[in-house]
Amino acid sequence: MKKREVHGEEEQTHTKIILSSFSAMIAESTTFPIDMTKTRLQLHGQQFDLRSRSRPTNAFRVVSEILREQGPLGLYKGLSPAIIRHLFYTPIRIVGYENLRNLLLPDHAHGGSISLFSKAIIGGFSGVIAQVVASPADLIKVRMQADGRMVSKGLQPRYSGPFDAFNKIIRTEGFGGLWKGVFPNVQRAFLVNMGELACYDHAKRFVVQNQISGDNIYAHTLASIMSGLSATVLSCPADVVKTRMMNQVVSKENKIMYTSSYDCLVKTVRNEGLRALWKGFFPTWARLGPWQFVFWVSYEKFRQIADLSSF
Repeated sequence: MKKREVHGEEEQTHTKIILSSFSAMIAESTTFPIDMTKTRLQLHGQQFDLRSRSRPTNAFRVVSEILREQGPLGLYKGLSPAIIRHLFYTPIRIVGYENLRNLLLPDHAHGGSISLFSKAIIGGFSGVIAQVVASPADLIKVRMQADGRMVSKGLQPRYSGPFDAFNKIIRTEGFGGLWKGVFPNVQRAFLVNMGELACYDHAKRFVVQNQISGDNIYAHTLASIMSGLSATVLSCPADVVKTRMMNQVVSKENKIMYTSSYDCLVKTVRNEGLRALWKGFFPTWARLGPWQFVFWVSYEKFRQIADLSSF
């Protein structure tokens, strides 16, 4: 009997991994243009780009420039590594969080509950593990998104595609170069998942238990909006640092702009002010909200079809 139960749990875990990956691919493809806009905003104003520092920008201007210079497909540059990243990142953090939560509270599905703080720690820990695994794909995605700025200046892009980027990074920066920016990346992942997973889980249970809505699309929408906002507020500074650290490359003089994530943080605040740490806040929130809505509604629906319990 025990063997049958274990086998059933393993089958459920495999199903959850497949469903979470597929739901993440749908959500990523839907919201990727907003992510592109956010990345370009976060790179705006760096020291090596003196021309852009003197010219204020916003999300609408960034989108207009991309459309004018690269066409509609320019908004999807870097989509392939982003999807590859989510094949690893999302299942690890989503399924990992649920398994850890259920391990601490076996009767969670029957009305039991653990504290928001405990959920936040579990969510952050799951996010860290997932991000370490997926960091190379994230690096390639950021580099390919940033290449659009080089094209707009009439320069040749660094990479022709994700596999070209993978090979060139290993050849010029070594295998460890694939994990450049992993420390700020991990910081961001901890904060994002601490806010996103814990808040979604807690908010959905609050909505359902207080009979504001049943466990349906309305509850999922309310929970995703709340979790998206909390995740954005917590993670945006780490996201800015992560993006800038991952985009920098060693110059011909063997110089780099930032020696560490702390150095990047200090230089960003000193040169551009404290508000620079929340550059791209609204595109980030505008992406996280729809991303989570598409993901959670899809994932919960797929679980229902597969005869699995609600998240």
